[in-house]
Amino acid sequence: MIPFVQSDKEIGNLYHQPVMLSHEHGVTYAGPNSSAFNLNSAIAAILQDAQIAGSQMLLRSAISYEAAARASNDKKAFVKATQLMVQNMMNSISKRVEISVLYGQSGLAKLASSVNIDANSTTVTITTSAWAPGIWSGAENMEVVVYNGTTLVGGGAFTISDVSLAGRTAVFTRTGQAAALDAAIAGNPDTLDVYFSSAVSGTGGTFAHQDFAGLDKIVTNTGTLFNISAATYALWKGNSFSAGNAALSLSKILSAIALGVERGLDEDVICLVSNKTWANIASDQAALRMYDQSYKPAKGEAGHESFSFHAQNGKLDIVESIYVKEGEAFLLPPKKLKRIGAMDVSFKMPGRQQQEDFFLELANGAGYELRCYTDQALFCECPAKLVKITNIVNS
Repeated sequence: MIPFVQSDKEIGNLYHQPVMLSHEHGVTYAGPNSSAFNLNSAIAAILQDAQIAGSQMLLRSAISYEAAARASNDKKAFVKATQLMVQNMMNSISKRVEISVLYGQSGLAKLASSVNIDANSTTVTITTSAWAPGIWSGAENMEVVVYNGTTLVGGGAFTISDVSLAGRTAVFTRTGQAAALDAAIAGNPDTLDVYFSSAVSGTGGTFAHQDFAGLDKIVTNTGTLFNISAATYALWKGNSFSAGNAALSLSKILSAIALGVERGLDEDVICLVSNKTWANIASDQAALRMYDQSYKPAKGEAGHESFSFHAQNGKLDIVESIYVKEGEAFLLPPKKLKRIGAMDVSFKMPGRQQQEDFFLELANGAGYELRCYTDQALFCECPAKLVKITNIVNS
């Protein structure tokens, strides 16, 4: 729902986007019969240059000489041999982009507790409010890093060796480091952050994000982001609404929208919710449901992809995402968001897009490598119209 806009990098390898941070205020009032009244000075709107740094993602996969040889005499056979790999690569990197759009620089989860298996592995329970099943589905062999603030826990990346979606647990494995992770979780429950390996770098004072800022980071930012300070300009700061440690309802969503409306939101919005929150709202949707011309009273259909309602801003669509954490939801005007960068997800070699998909011969292996690449970042021109809903406890 957020389009990609290709843009050339300019000064300092940044993308430049002008944004308005205030209204015009050079207004003069005059009563009846004021004759040739004096005019107040012009007070121009504040225009700032937002600077966005695109982040790169590159996915590598390989096919053996054996598989290529067996298919080499038949083009259809070669396509069949590589089709599953290519499709899985596209699904995998698209999933990473989607997660980054939501939680880039914010972390994948918080860790509630752990049960030690041995010196190398521990079973970690993820905090309910920070759990998103889409992030952890198919995560076996995924590498993650755990940080206590800016301090790396366990000295490096942990490998996810098993996942239980029903139990909200994952087995974190790193040689000789299970005890260190157990101790960190026990001392800092619900505060440790989990990131994709290489999405951050550093072990302490050199901590730095390599991923782009996602929706969560943008809406919660209180400092400088994209070269503009939210502490200086109120329109560069998002909104937060608490669901009160209870289930999210339509009335609460409308109250959250009001925060954005008060700061200029006057267009259609989407509310992104978790699958558990979706189930709660589905049972509460009848009161404000908006039926369009496709509605036929003589025909009823069970289940919906999204719900549409009339709200104070205009149209509200409530959309479920398996990548949204259970304890939160996001209200966003999609027309004010875009993914900006040099290249959307592609199998073409950067700078040589007219070339065939790039298969590279493995330098130290009997096979070929295929790569998938993107350079992009998420940008919002008016964070004041964004709202994050927190403290959702699903029934």
